[in-house]
Amino acid sequence: MDSAASRSQLADFILLLGRLLLSLIFLHEGSVLASDISATVDTFAKLGLATPVAFAVIALQLGAGLSIAAGFLSRLGALALAFFCLATALMFHTNLDSQNELLHFEKDLAIAGGMFVLVASGAGSISIDNLLRKRGSSLHPWLRAMM
Repeated sequence: MDSAASRSQLADFILLLGRLLLSLIFLHEGSVLASDISATVDTFAKLGLATPVAFAVIALQLGAGLSIAAGFLSRLGALALAFFCLATALMFHTNLDSQNELLHFEKDLAIAGGMFVLVASGAGSISIDNLLRKRGSSLHPWLRAMM
């Protein structure tokens, strides 16, 4: 096997693994929030956030998480989650004197960084984006740009 081809296959597999790992936290958290919606709404209310925000967060986490895992419009999903992580860090993890809050702040920044890398790289060849891209001209130009 050609070493360039094997490097490319390895890079594609690593990109798939990275996408799955990045999406896992959002799919899990979105599922947890959705599984007990009344507790979620109560928690959001205690944070001063309205019920529609709770539903939007669940939709974002599940929708963008699936987008990244499947590699379908993954650049768009990754961009949305990158900004979500930055907002979460800056709005909710601001007591940097607390080691726990600092850890969550740094974790959110790290995940945002991974998402920005995914925005730049795209989903790779093991993705729905790649399958659709191969169809070529039948795609709308804005859709092709998001892949």
